[in-house]
Amino acid sequence: MLAIQDFSVSYQKGTKVIENLSLNLIPGKIHGIVGLNGSGKTTFLKALYGSIPSIGGSVHWEGKPVKSKQMAFLETHNFFYHKITGQEYLRLFQMKNPAFDIEQWNRLFDLPLNKLVDNYSTGMKKKLAFLGILALDRPILILDEPYNGVDVESYSKIQIILRKLAHQGKTILITSHIFESLVAICDQISLLKQKQIIQTFEKATFAQLEKEMFDLLNEQTTNMVSELLMKNQK
Repeated sequence: MLAIQDFSVSYQKGTKVIENLSLNLIPGKIHGIVGLNGSGKTTFLKALYGSIPSIGGSVHWEGKPVKSKQMAFLETHNFFYHKITGQEYLRLFQMKNPAFDIEQWNRLFDLPLNKLVDNYSTGMKKKLAFLGILALDRPILILDEPYNGVDVESYSKIQIILRKLAHQGKTILITSHIFESLVAICDQISLLKQKQIIQTFEKATFAQLEKEMFDLLNEQTTNMVSELLMKNQK
């Protein structure tokens, strides 16, 4: 189990984005994180992986402090070196896992691996980065907006791959601004609000979560509009 306890993150001294967040993730399950824009989802995932520092709390994997080599992180916006081909990019990952068959895996997405990544579309870059994550073959997958820019066919293939990986015992944590994509694949979805996970919903209660998200969005929008109208009248 991936046990996150009293986890806190701050971008500026004294201003916490995540505060005393606790969450337990069971292997073999797909776990979703939802929250309004600005709630700290991406910050939480980056700090969990170690891309940015946390300022408190602990993260344990199977009872021991988690190590970066046990996790793979797919960021929302992927970085690629200039003047590198898709094939060269994947070979960097293959060096860590020689068993990864680049050509066979690419049959799923049909990427032009001999061409420069600079010339790839947003969706192609996302699929290339996703293949790199798969090549690492790590027990914990952290995926921040993995469907951004991909077409319907690729979306379906990613969903199938994630289900298979979960069935193999991988622990998968995923965010998406498309709520339906999480409902379709997640075993559990946790709501991030006011710097913490306030509740985790099982499949049977996803409809309740959707209503709560809709109510939160309506409340946020109503407050913003009211404030703007008041300022406009001065």
